[in-house]
Amino acid sequence: MDRKVRMGMVGGGEGGFIGPIHRMAAALDGEVALVAGCFSNNPERSRTSGEQLGLPADRVYSDYQQMMRAESARSCDERMEFVAVVTPNHWHLPVSVAALEAGFHVLSDKPAARTLEEVLELKKVVEASGRLYGLTHTYAAYPMVMQARDMVQSKVLGPVRRVSVAYAQGWLAQPDDTHSSKQAHWRTDPQRAGESGCFADIGTHAHHLVEYITGQWVTAICADLQTAVAGRLLDDDGAALFKLESGARGTLMASQVCGGEGNNLNISVHCELGSLFWEQENPNRLQVKRRGQADAVYRAGVDSAYLDEKVRARLRTPQGHPEGYIEAFANLYRDFAAMVRCKRHGRAIEGVHAVGDIAVGVRSMAFVRGAIQSSSQSAWVPLRPYWGQRG
Repeated sequence: MDRKVRMGMVGGGEGGFIGPIHRMAAALDGEVALVAGCFSNNPERSRTSGEQLGLPADRVYSDYQQMMRAESARSCDERMEFVAVVTPNHWHLPVSVAALEAGFHVLSDKPAARTLEEVLELKKVVEASGRLYGLTHTYAAYPMVMQARDMVQSKVLGPVRRVSVAYAQGWLAQPDDTHSSKQAHWRTDPQRAGESGCFADIGTHAHHLVEYITGQWVTAICADLQTAVAGRLLDDDGAALFKLESGARGTLMASQVCGGEGNNLNISVHCELGSLFWEQENPNRLQVKRRGQADAVYRAGVDSAYLDEKVRARLRTPQGHPEGYIEAFANLYRDFAAMVRCKRHGRAIEGVHAVGDIAVGVRSMAFVRGAIQSSSQSAWVPLRPYWGQRG
């Protein structure tokens, strides 16, 4: 237990989807131990959730403020070291701020907050705290996405010319879906979700995947958002043209009303000398096309010697043994645990990791704000005024 990084969790109680995913991922490599939690704003639900997880009663809290106070009072080798925030969006800012100000690192679900203003407020707290802040943009942690990133940014395929990313889901395709689950209910509620529905929920994943693979920031956007299902108050479908720092162009689609779709996220990056394609529902394959050559398929596996070394370090099984969503999430937890250990021992954080930082959070919400503004004005909107210059 001493070598493990100690985690507290806010949210993720009974009936939730993402909390168990986080806990499975955190436990997969044996690097993280769940030691405390406030699993619901309902004290009884938090208590029963903690019991089911085998936590001692005095480490299960009725509200997150109590959790921060009580854990801060514990000895350094006992208290939680970081807080996983797995709540609906409206809790992301207050819980993250409370944790950072109490001296704990934070690993939060995305988006970082409900609005651009909230995430800019959070950025100030992160910078003042000196603590780590991470975002779980899961798809960046797939090994074949990292392989794509390495190939694109090393320019073995030449300069980027065009990017196409699409994220299609169908779980909100019908009017009755709006209130079909806790997840659907809060994601369609502006008070809890924020100023955007679909584009903040899954459009930010697509946006981050573009920036992560290309190494370039999205500088301008021309978007068309809509609410396809009558009666909803937030967007559930949209598409956008965008520009990258190099001048390359791209298209982005995000929709939660595509009947029959599951979690169909895919990206194509077209460069001068070749192109590559990756899809989340078949994540162990990376298709690469080069001009004048036969198409190639790169396959995930610790024994795939042609993959970059840092890519193979994020794989756990030989080729042909599929790894997926849980393992990608686990890569984020393994990376964040390594970062916390560096902080614990006063060492500089080195190496490549897939955990998004607060700057990613700011750019994500700038993307959302820009999309909303662009859609309402039917015009291109520059994003630089929202996030400023690099560095």
